[in-house]
Amino acid sequence: MNKNTSQKSGRGAQAFLDKHHALVTGKLSGFDRVRLQGTLRTFYREETMDHYLRNARVLYKDFKSHLCGITGCIRDAASLAAQAAGCQMRYLASSATNKERLVAQLLLDKPVREGLVTVLSALEPCRTWFIRGSRADKKLHFKLDWGKCLHLYFYLVHPLFGLMHMRLQTWFPFLTHFCINGREWLARQLDAEGIAYKRADNCFSSIADLPRAQQLMDAQARADFQAPLDALIAQYHPTHQRVRQAMPVDYYYTAAQSEHATDIMFKDRKALETIHPQLVLGSMTSLGSEQVLRFLGRKIPGKTEVQTDSRRRVEGVRIKHWAGDNSIKLYDKGCVLRSEVTINTPGDFKVYRRAEGDKTGPKSWRALRRGVAGMPRRAQVSEAASGRHLEALAHIQCDEALGELLSPLCQPLRKRGRRTRALRVFEPLEMTALRALNNADYCVHGMRHRNMREAMRAHLPAGLSARQTAAKVGRQLRVLREHGLLRKVGRTRRYQVTAKARKAISALLGASQASTTRLLALVT
Repeated sequence: MNKNTSQKSGRGAQAFLDKHHALVTGKLSGFDRVRLQGTLRTFYREETMDHYLRNARVLYKDFKSHLCGITGCIRDAASLAAQAAGCQMRYLASSATNKERLVAQLLLDKPVREGLVTVLSALEPCRTWFIRGSRADKKLHFKLDWGKCLHLYFYLVHPLFGLMHMRLQTWFPFLTHFCINGREWLARQLDAEGIAYKRADNCFSSIADLPRAQQLMDAQARADFQAPLDALIAQYHPTHQRVRQAMPVDYYYTAAQSEHATDIMFKDRKALETIHPQLVLGSMTSLGSEQVLRFLGRKIPGKTEVQTDSRRRVEGVRIKHWAGDNSIKLYDKGCVLRSEVTINTPGDFKVYRRAEGDKTGPKSWRALRRGVAGMPRRAQVSEAASGRHLEALAHIQCDEALGELLSPLCQPLRKRGRRTRALRVFEPLEMTALRALNNADYCVHGMRHRNMREAMRAHLPAGLSARQTAAKVGRQLRVLREHGLLRKVGRTRRYQVTAKARKAISALLGASQASTTRLLALVT
């Protein structure tokens, strides 16, 4: 894994901005949708549950009736909160009901500037505690298992976050979720500072003071989430204080999922449409698993599955690449092109920190945790991933005809009195070498002789000695250098892939792998 996920070694999104500067008006990068999770961590242990019942003076056989009483109190408190806000508490017969669409309609009928919009309830799956008998010792024991219970959704317009919702599990261990939107949050910040903007859904097409907006978005990652989330718990889950009297445990907040988006703002929709089809085609045909993993700051472990999916939406075409549970996608929203990174498994990334619970120990590169303290690092690795993604797209997009671009490579040349053969671009061995150059890993660190040797191994003739193999790969590297696809890094044994190579190889791979039926259906 590449620990240094900053963009110091590459140009990142700036390469894309420079490429299309005549069409672009600006860039905005920051969190989009974030799902925070509040957990009573010790209540996931059987000994803690046993402790709780002892302190609450509840017998094992009375656990269910005791819990039903607590659930009733939670529902009553939610009903009182809805009445105080002048809104309704609604039960949804199906948990698959589109809650966002329902709330949007309620806000159209009755706009809410601040406060509770509605309370929705639905029966949904969850992990919860059951009392089970044991045949081994003939006693009752706690068992944490999957079941179903009532969940409450508090949709509200928060004074800081804007429109958001809080999801509360009404059965032990009372898991909570808070879904906030960074763009919604930014809109309230811009309103407070009197900065004009144009917005559609969760996307800004223009902002009067873009540098200030970017400062506000950067500050969101460093915000204190503990205080506002605790306030929401106290307001909409007052029954927690009753549980806390028997077992003084507070909520621990983590980021269960984060979406971080880099928006490239174009002058208008027409300007974006001039290049978007080529970007879609290039993303589908030229970005392989190695590139996707490198975008997400990872090397290529054997068990990591990379998937690519394309989907046509009302706004346009969306391309999405998954690497395990994390993903990066590209889509258009009006006159905005968005590169979005979704992190579900933060442990795939590293952060320089001390071990948990050791405040004086040495720091080292450790797995990124889910805690909200890691939000700045999430923002850093996500923005770096989008930067690498957009930099690759800057090389993919090309206005030159394919023949004009590849013709010089398919001709022999003579330099310093020495002849160099033409590239045989569609031969398997040559194509393997070109695919190796297209690996985004070498864009950052450079390529070594052994990297090319490993890539070409499967296509080399059988029976070659190590010396013969090294010589053959060396000749291949010389041909690539002479054609301007590689350059030697001074005082090292590494080769850097040139911008010319990125452009030519991306075009060639796109031409060799394209399925005309599918691609024409997507981009026309």
